[in-house]
Amino acid sequence: MKVTGDWLRHPGTQALCRVLEGAGHQALFVGGCVRNALMGVPVSDIDIATDAGPENVSVLAENAGFKVVPTGIDHGTVTVIAEGVAHEVTTFRRDVQTDGRHAVVAFSHRVEEDAARRDFTMNALYADRHGVLIDPLGGLPDLLARRVRFVGAPDARIAEDYLRILRFFRFHAHYGDPAGGIDGEGLAACAANSAGIETLSRERIGAEMCKLLAAPDPAPAVASMAAAGVLAVVLPGADARALGPLVHLESGLVPRWLRRLAVLGGRDVADRLRLSRRDSADLGRIRDETGGVLTSAALGFVLGDALGVDAVLARAAVMEQPLAEGWAAEVARGAAAEFPLRAADLIDRVQGPALGAALEAARQRWLASNLTLTRAQLLG
Repeated sequence: MKVTGDWLRHPGTQALCRVLEGAGHQALFVGGCVRNALMGVPVSDIDIATDAGPENVSVLAENAGFKVVPTGIDHGTVTVIAEGVAHEVTTFRRDVQTDGRHAVVAFSHRVEEDAARRDFTMNALYADRHGVLIDPLGGLPDLLARRVRFVGAPDARIAEDYLRILRFFRFHAHYGDPAGGIDGEGLAACAANSAGIETLSRERIGAEMCKLLAAPDPAPAVASMAAAGVLAVVLPGADARALGPLVHLESGLVPRWLRRLAVLGGRDVADRLRLSRRDSADLGRIRDETGGVLTSAALGFVLGDALGVDAVLARAAVMEQPLAEGWAAEVARGAAAEFPLRAADLIDRVQGPALGAALEAARQRWLASNLTLTRAQLLG
């Protein structure tokens, strides 16, 4: 089986590989680019593994006229930009010491050692610049079956980095076979080691959860997280039951991870996932309206088009209700609407703090009317 794709044939990519090979080193594509190419999924990042040390890679690449950025040179990684394309070039590594969050690595000359330290078998596939596949651990059958399986003993892989628990569910959501179900041995190991998640930084947890919820259908993976007790560790109080209905209601729409996060609920979500101020505020606005009574048009006016759509979908999923006919057009109508009154319209009737209260009362009447009351009716 061969790896193919436009990315593989790019002149800069091929030239970089030839530079390394010309100096007597291996240059093997690895990880996501190989996995995605074999699965027919777009390739966004190009990772190259080599037996050349990072300093040697830097010298060879610079002598060839490529730009080199020492993005992680202590861990063996340099970024080489060849003809406009960035390549993460990393020296073969083996783990010397791990603590569940960070690893001390030693450089290696053997691809087998490099493969053995990777998380999942589908990520331990390599290919040379001709597309010839190299499978040191026999991971190809797992990839073809869309089975996310840990390399070696799951407990050992998880103990090296507890973030792999969340990656297990994220990879299943993006690449796993829904009909085949989640790998039982991996799921059991995630359940047994879930307490280790508490040792991770909240930024890492948040980033992983956002990627998981951005999958086409994360509901089965999140349901497995809940069953294994992992969801309760990540988001205490969260409930995964509304996620499946939400994904169903989203049919034809672009998935939005924040909308999906909103229906999970949970306590201190923004802090636990280290959300940005903007995302935190938007999450709160969606959740505040999930149990509310505003119409689709009113939600569009209050929240804007995008968040209005989120709120309508989240409410329908949580309340287990169908979407009303023409709901999306109603949200758009509300987002484009203008409240008919201004403070100047009321200033001859009320002044001071009462003016603001009267204006807000009129606004609430207008929202309750599904944005139909006219200026004259509001003033009458």
